[in-house]
Amino acid sequence: MRISENMQTCFKEKERAKMENRPELIVMLTHNDVTVKNAKEVFEECKNSKANFWGFKEVGIPLDEMKELYSYMKQCGKTTFLEVVAYTEEECMEGAKMGVACGVDYLLGTLYFDSINDYCKENGMKYLPFVGTIEGRPSVLKGTMEEIIEQGKQCLAKGVAGFDLLGYRYVGDAVELNRRFVAETPAPVVLAGSVNSYQRLDEVKAANPWAFTIGGAFFENKFDGTFAEQIDKVVDYINK
Repeated sequence: MRISENMQTCFKEKERAKMENRPELIVMLTHNDVTVKNAKEVFEECKNSKANFWGFKEVGIPLDEMKELYSYMKQCGKTTFLEVVAYTEEECMEGAKMGVACGVDYLLGTLYFDSINDYCKENGMKYLPFVGTIEGRPSVLKGTMEEIIEQGKQCLAKGVAGFDLLGYRYVGDAVELNRRFVAETPAPVVLAGSVNSYQRLDEVKAANPWAFTIGGAFFENKFDGTFAEQIDKVVDYINK
């Protein structure tokens, strides 16, 4: 079976990250799966930190503010992400349309739907959907590891750009799921949610995904310092 150009690009991105051996930090301006009201101010204070990947959620601030902030992030040379916590096709499509309206580089989340995948392809936005059975907000991940990995393979065959894996929201063995999913999925994987300690950073390094998100842990000062200082601590720790 011929591998699509999109999948070939995914392979190259993942292999480059592996060679560099450093998962990228995506700073999420969110807390409890909602964008913080002062997201713009936080970014302004931290735009010169060591993080190049930035994003937030589809709820919490008005769409006009979202557009303005994403535009400013891009002016600052950042790669941008919108994570959508939605479970119906209609809600997921609304989130995807917000992403296109905001001009983001990557759409994270939503349950997988062919319509969302097609829409993202048509509009040049990379689509990294959730895998597994997702419930609630903050989200919880359920399903067997085998089911989650198989679902990933099915989505990959349809040309998604990668996956948003809620590994530390998993009701089972999160460390093993992260390791297996990254190892067995030939595409960029973002480990999203509840990376809130140096122990988990060690586990992230061991799993070696393409990227991982931190949001709430920075707002809760889990890495001790100002927001910008925490970002730099995490980036330095991942890279050492």
